Amino acid sequence: MASDAWISTSMPYLQVAGQSDVWREEAAARGRRGTQRIVRAGEVPAPAVVARLLGVGQEDMVVVRRRIMYLDDRPRELTDSYYPARIAAGTALAGTAKIRGGAVTLLAELGHVGRRVQEDVTARIADESERELLRTAEHAPVLCLERVVLDENEQPIQVDLITMPADLQRLRYELRMG
Repeated sequence: MASDAWISTSMPYLQVAGQSDVWREEAAARGRRGTQRIVRAGEVPAPAVVARLLGVGQEDMVVVRRRIMYLDDRPRELTDSYYPARIAAGTALAGTAKIRGGAVTLLAELGHVGRRVQEDVTARIADESERELLRTAEHAPVLCLERVVLDENEQPIQVDLITMPADLQRLRYELRMG
């Protein structure tokens, strides 16, 4: 693993914190510079994996926010966040402007608070588009994280599909028992 590997934990991104930019603040706390670029936002037909994870019909409309996350001006993650259209259509989640307090805070204001998270991590070789966006070498491995955020009724309110260069990433999970 590269010496500048980023240790990633999910919890700061899932808590209603009211922070302006959790990524930026987490990077700054480590003496780094974290930025993001929203590439696209709006309603799209649900891709198959998103339909399965959100529990909607394939091709049902969902809202997506597609971002590239940078650490010290180098791309570190491709992050696509999807929301059911019934929750997110017509809200700031469907636009490209930054959201005050972040998506988690906005969801809470809309009455949708995440109570449980499921994450699956897989590895594969980056495709051509990912290699270009992440500036990785040919045949570079990536980690793919699928995250589903469920509310108190066990209904999915958000799906994140995150792609990260494997050699620059370390995933950390901290679990509390009882």
